[in-house]
Amino acid sequence: MKRFLLASLALVMIAGSAFAAPITIDFWHAMTGKNGDTVQAICDKFNASQSDYKVVPVYKGSYSDTMNAGIAAFRAKSAPAIIQVYEVGTATMMAAKGAVKPVYQLMKETKQKFDPKIYIPTITSYYSTSKGEMLSLPFNSSTSVMYYNKDAFRKAGLDPEKPPVTWPEFFEVAKKLKASGMEGGFSTNWISWIQLENFSAWHNQPFGTRSNGFDGLDTELVFNTPLVQRHLETIYQLSLDKTFIYGGRENKANPLFSSGQVGMHFESIGGYANFKNTCKFDFGVARLPYYPDVAGAPQNSIIGGASLWVFNGKSKDEYKGVASFFSFLSTPEIQAFWHQNTGYLPITTAAYELTKSQGFYEKNPGPEVAIKQLLNKAPTKNSMGIRFGNFNIIREIEDQTWEDILAGKISVKAGLDRMVREGNAKLRDFERLNK
Repeated sequence: MKRFLLASLALVMIAGSAFAAPITIDFWHAMTGKNGDTVQAICDKFNASQSDYKVVPVYKGSYSDTMNAGIAAFRAKSAPAIIQVYEVGTATMMAAKGAVKPVYQLMKETKQKFDPKIYIPTITSYYSTSKGEMLSLPFNSSTSVMYYNKDAFRKAGLDPEKPPVTWPEFFEVAKKLKASGMEGGFSTNWISWIQLENFSAWHNQPFGTRSNGFDGLDTELVFNTPLVQRHLETIYQLSLDKTFIYGGRENKANPLFSSGQVGMHFESIGGYANFKNTCKFDFGVARLPYYPDVAGAPQNSIIGGASLWVFNGKSKDEYKGVASFFSFLSTPEIQAFWHQNTGYLPITTAAYELTKSQGFYEKNPGPEVAIKQLLNKAPTKNSMGIRFGNFNIIREIEDQTWEDILAGKISVKAGLDRMVREGNAKLRDFERLNK
């Protein structure tokens, strides 16, 4: 009888372990619309591929909202295992000693197969130490591009297969689109990321000293140059008759393009899938324009988007789950799925090659435009990317100043000088706190 009871108990324990609930991995993100749906689809694929772990994606608002929520949750000892942080938060996360577990350590400790060489260097270098040690996993990596309404081009008597290449050409096309009856010629998202940061990199001009912050915290902003002044002055002048229409901060200007109010628009390639869903007209994707009188232009654009950081303080089993999920995310099939369904860049060469072999770019050339633009030339110290502390605050200063310029409260030159002066004060604050 005793043996029977012991055997029965053993069977119950075995059955219990077999049907044990999977370990939950919380994943906070900032993706909406089609991109948010794709995040859920990838997590569902991972969860269906094994039974040990369950990744639970949770939308936490905008990039800024998500990062702030994660910081608050860590302080309250209730942080998720994984958090999506936009690229401007990279320096802040790097400086958050004790808060994060670097990806290279995570993969080593959990004995997951991990080869940094499979990732595209121009993307992963942004999220790595100077020794090439990956701190966070690139996720929705992007770069800025120009979208244009081919139907509107036709109506204005413009060739829909020949978008403007230089900024002088671009401004003339914008005027023609406005004259054809459109509400405006063009709009732009992310004034700092696109019209200041990528603009500087594309023209191989320094945005800041010390390799745009990569070589140390004692960096300074230096983008208040005659070239940037000329550029923003032209946009400001075109705003007076609504050839340029301002749609708001971050990506708030997207409806101006998708509704057909403007004929050209600057946005992340990560907006491609949403535009495919919302635009009722034929549109194309083109490289960023450049000024032909600037020697060496165009150079290469820089990345935006976000990466996945892992918080400290989790159990070994949770970390095994996170590492397993990261390996799953890095497979060519999943990266190709993400890239093809969102427009965001694939983070591995294998995923890019797989997408090409599947003929995706023949029907959807837009995403490849972004990849080729990012890889246009080998990066220089001016075009590796931007890595500043307090950068989210600095961008808010730039946004507010740009709005003051458009409102006629301050001149372009004085505005640029203010952006640099007040931004440098924030850099000094960050340097003092992290010495």
